[in-house]
Parts: sequence; structure tokens; C-alpha cells
Amino acid sequence: GMQGGLDPDAVEGATQTPYNLPDHLVEFVRDEPAAVTTLWWRGVGPTHNVFVVESMIDELAHQAAQDPLAFRKTLAAHQPRALKVLNEVEKQSGWGKSLPPGHGMGVALHYSFQTWAATVLEVAVEADGQIRLIQAHNAVDCGPVVFPDGIVAQIQGGLIFGLTMALYNEITLKNGRVEQTNFHNYRMMRLNEAPDIQVHLVSDPDAEIGGIGEVGTVAAAPVLANALFAATGKRLRRIPFARQMGGGKV
Repeated sequence: GMQGGLDPDAVEGATQTPYNLPDHLVEFVRDEPAAVTTLWWRGVGPTHNVFVVESMIDELAHQAAQDPLAFRKTLAAHQPRALKVLNEVEKQSGWGKSLPPGHGMGVALHYSFQTWAATVLEVAVEADGQIRLIQAHNAVDCGPVVFPDGIVAQIQGGLIFGLTMALYNEITLKNGRVEQTNFHNYRMMRLNEAPDIQVHLVSDPDAEIGGIGEVGTVAAAPVLANALFAATGKRLRRIPFARQMGGGKV
């Protein structure tokens, strides 16, 4: 529901973050056309807000000349479950290893739906701007685990759905009409474009039970933006990304 005219989905994932940030202002600016109704999307508020927060944290790490994963550990030192997923994804992904030219690794941390997740993605950007997704690692703590295979499937599917959005998906309007009509101009990720996705369960059986269906989707855009920055030095602040990298065969 609305609280004093503010839709909580507008700021969820931004007003509360995993980090110790004493000075913290959140403003919500709507820039869709006034006559267009926008509704829920997989991952709801945290999808756009974690993208903003995790991009900002990455920019701060770069400004401070600090490793982005180590920087997050410092800022989230008061959150033991955050440190656990960060440490696990650091170990599993081989964070900090030397990469071929044009490759980069990005990281994103979030707490959404009572679940903690840290994600690392390796990408390669070709000379012509084409983006290749190499491998994703996701460490997840969703409290008690009931069905581990279901958690893995949800994280994998959520990441593929979210990475598809972050690379390609947008709805544009012309003369009051939506321009996209089917999957030839609103494209889905293809099998040969999906990264290898490794999911690592580090759950806390004594915590409250968390959600899982939207956790992977929330991580996708920020981890991709941060990986693209690591690969190219180009900081993308608007979704979708493929066309902006110059390799936008959509």
C-alpha cells in the first residue's frame, strides 16, 4: 500500500542496504510517460534499487581505489550473513585471478525477500562491443533450506531472466503505441548466450525462512554493469546495456 503517497516498491532495496552508510539520501524520480501504467515485475522494488545501490557502491570502491569485493566486506562488516556469502563467492569464483584481455569480473551483494545473496559474473567484451557472459557464481543464504534443487533452479532462471532484461529488454513508445511486437524486437537470451551458472548454498538453518524466486533477478543488472565496468572502464547507468556497448545486435 501507499505510505504518505510513497509506493514502498519505489524505494525498497535502497532505503535499507547491507552497508553501514551514516549519510544516506534516497530520492525516487519517475521518468516514464505520465499516461503509462507500470506494474510489478519479477524482483519488484529491489530490481531497480539494488542496481542503483550496487552500482554506486562499485563506483565508491573505484573512487577509493579499493577492490570492490573487499570494499563491500568493510562496509558490511556488521552483517555476518553478508560476509558469509561474500567470502563464499570470492572463494568459488576465484575473485582476483588474472583474466584475458577484454574480460572483467563484477560483484553484487543484496539482502532482499529475507535472503542474502552475493553474485560474481565474468564477462568478455569483444572489440566490436559484443558482450559475452562467461560464468556466474552465486552464494545464497535463504535461511532454512527445504528443496535445494529448487533454490539452484530459481537462482539460475532468475539470473538468465534478469541478464536478458539488462542486456536487451526495453519497451519504447512511438505516437502513443508500443513499438515492440514480438520476440524479434523484444529478444530473449538464447541457449548459446547463457553463462555457466554455479549456485552455492551457504544457508543458515536458524534464520527466518527467505524467499528465492526473485533473488537471482535482482542481482543480474548490477553484477553485469559492474563486470562491464571491470572489463572496459565504461560505467553504464541506464538499462539496457547491449546497444550502449556498441554491440547492440538486438
